[in-house]
Amino acid sequence: MIPMAAIQRRKSVVSEVGGVKVGGAHPVVVQSMTNTDTADIAGTVKQVAALFRAGSELVRVTVNTDEAAAAISPIVERLEAQGLRVPIIGDFHYNGHLLLKKFPACAQKLAKYRINPGNVNIGKKHDDNFRTMVEVARDNGKPVRIGVNWGSLDQALLTRMMDENAHAAEPLAADEVMRQAIVESALRSAEMAEQYGLPHNSIILSAKVSSAQNLIDVYRMLAPRCDYPLHLGLTEAGMGSKGIVASTAAMGILLQDGIGDTIRVSLTPAPNGDRTEEVIVAQQILQSLEIRSFTPQVSACPGCGRTTSTFFQEMAQQIESYLREQMPVWKSQYPGVEDLHVAVMGCIVNGPGESKHAHIGISLPGTFEDPVAPVYADGRLLVTLRGDTIVPEFIKILNTYVKSHYKAI
Repeated sequence: MIPMAAIQRRKSVVSEVGGVKVGGAHPVVVQSMTNTDTADIAGTVKQVAALFRAGSELVRVTVNTDEAAAAISPIVERLEAQGLRVPIIGDFHYNGHLLLKKFPACAQKLAKYRINPGNVNIGKKHDDNFRTMVEVARDNGKPVRIGVNWGSLDQALLTRMMDENAHAAEPLAADEVMRQAIVESALRSAEMAEQYGLPHNSIILSAKVSSAQNLIDVYRMLAPRCDYPLHLGLTEAGMGSKGIVASTAAMGILLQDGIGDTIRVSLTPAPNGDRTEEVIVAQQILQSLEIRSFTPQVSACPGCGRTTSTFFQEMAQQIESYLREQMPVWKSQYPGVEDLHVAVMGCIVNGPGESKHAHIGISLPGTFEDPVAPVYADGRLLVTLRGDTIVPEFIKILNTYVKSHYKAI
């Protein structure tokens, strides 16, 4: 695997969001967004808490109505009453300038404002609404994410750039002009925000599109032109494997380039699905690239004709679930345990070798092999398990390994 030192992060200033530092040499931050009606205080608190406990370090909520704005203060207070100091980001479109002025408690309690320059000035000839929001952020000491989205790009800017391109000696393709307009919108909006008094280190930029290749191209254009922290995310990534693969493909390449200071995986959940899936996927992207560690990793073979039994699959699933369930306790007791590598292999072809490469591993017998399962720790054979109690015995061995190899606090 590529060592962590091989990925050189792009240099940026550091912005602080509710106590979480974004940019510079600080770890890439995982964030997510609720899909509850923010005016539903109890429902929003429940989902924010679930996202935070799953590992989301920043959580964004929609602020689109008077009721939603009025709900921000009690939401933050209820979370704090549970001992959860979650930085809440307010997502504003169209009427944010009105809501932030009308509800000063909302403006104060939010850790950051997200402003979309493509729709904040709808119906205005100038930038009055944008200026209002920036000045509220300045006066409250809040950072702002200027979030450009190609689905709501500033049409006046895009039209002007398209016209200029049409009269150029060598016109560019329309898609290229679109990408340039996204970058220009972000940079010009940041420049205006600073003119209105927002500190340079209180600005985070994002430039979201829904195509993986376009996202890579846009951020490769944007990154060298500024030193603001950059938020990565493939907007409208989609459902299930499509959304996961597209987000991973796009963000994995950019992160490998050293681009990205905070990320979100924008998955469309299944009806009544678990919103925390996007947090787990974001963590896995970072951990797979060895940028950050969140939970012990389980290597498991895909199975073949030698493993027609589902036993090793069930064991791999049980072990992975067990490790994730234990992490809230282990993380506070055993520092470094998130780097633990466990192998659960299905037969003797690659099983012993993979198990030796892991910190601790088990090589289960294939379908027609003898019912023995050697367990390896730190590359050496530790014990051979037999019978129907292989799973609980391996979990006991795993617990003993953690307690003996990671210093308890």
